[in-house]
Amino acid sequence: MIPFRDNQASRRLTLINVMLIAANVAVFLYEASLGRGSGSFIYQYAMIPARLTSALDGGRELARFPYDSAAPPALETIVTSMFLHGGILHLAGNMLYLFIFGAAVEEAMGHLRFLLFYLICGIAAALAMVAFTPHSTVPVIGASGAIAGVLGAYFVLYPRARITTILPIFVLMYFVEIPAIVYLLIWFVAQLYAGLSQNPEVAGGVAWWAHVGGFMVGMLLGPMLATRVSRARRR
Repeated sequence: MIPFRDNQASRRLTLINVMLIAANVAVFLYEASLGRGSGSFIYQYAMIPARLTSALDGGRELARFPYDSAAPPALETIVTSMFLHGGILHLAGNMLYLFIFGAAVEEAMGHLRFLLFYLICGIAAALAMVAFTPHSTVPVIGASGAIAGVLGAYFVLYPRARITTILPIFVLMYFVEIPAIVYLLIWFVAQLYAGLSQNPEVAGGVAWWAHVGGFMVGMLLGPMLATRVSRARRR
């Protein structure tokens, strides 16, 4: 199910949401400009659970990544990793979800609260990944943990919203409207199931637990920061 649009935001282009999308795209373009050096750049600024676990435990010798002295401190990678992506499809998928769901949540919170909310959810998502895969040395990158928080807030703030969704069936594509509470519940259950099915000792690929953690924090924090209700929700 590919989200196409929602019926909540009165404006599709909101300040912070657009700035976040622009920042992610800009970092990705910089990555691409590095050519073969992009892998080293990503590894430097990615969040590596085992490295962060060591830093949180006070392991001074591992507070900086041992393979590259230029790497930022482990705690800083919680934020830097949120703006890295492994490819154009990874970036496009994350930005699509942020574009569709972020505007209404920003309208509910206001600009500065939304930015704070986004960063907190991203940090919480990274810590959730570390909690469930503390010894993994696989770099974790992407905005999906923070975006999962946006989805969690949307789930609570706009349960009656309608999400126009693209359903590809064989060579045909169908547009159907799905209630937000159904769409996002299916999404969350899929992330949780995938996380439970994953071996934490060899965790890699998609950061399922970051999605689960971000979503749950978004559900809790979203209503606390929301100060406005859109016209669509009032109806």
